Amino acid sequence: MREALLAIIEKNSRIDLKELAVILGVEEIDVVNELAALESEGVICGYHTLINWEKTSIEKVSALIEVRVTPQRGQGFDNIAERIYKYPEVHAVYLISGGYDLLVSLEGKSLKEVSQFVSDKLSTLDSVLSTATHFVLKKYKDHGTVLSKKDEDEREKITP
Repeated sequence: MREALLAIIEKNSRIDLKELAVILGVEEIDVVNELAALESEGVICGYHTLINWEKTSIEKVSALIEVRVTPQRGQGFDNIAERIYKYPEVHAVYLISGGYDLLVSLEGKSLKEVSQFVSDKLSTLDSVLSTATHFVLKKYKDHGTVLSKKDEDEREKITP
């Protein structure tokens, strides 16, 4: 039940508990108990709403920043990653393979704000060797949800 439950709520965390119980073929109390257990174990870390900011009047700039760092003896990348993820602008930090060590995802109000974060806060950290900033120009799909669906022509085709 656990794997199926997680798969369902990952796609729709607002699903009604009764409906979830029916889908899983269990009692509603079992779903409630399992969710509580998953939350207390830290498997479920939070519930979030995915917003397509392009459809609002609110200006936001998203960026992905590759960061090359010097790992600390006995700590690896954990301490520097923790220092980075504590900044409120930062949405996510990942340890990655390849030419860079960390991938930092963040948002700001403008290109200038994001650039200043990188130059004033991120690049000045002791362990940071270099950064490469990539601004997100358009999001097509995020967290499994397609954000820019093509408008389909619903008119009926008439052929002679």
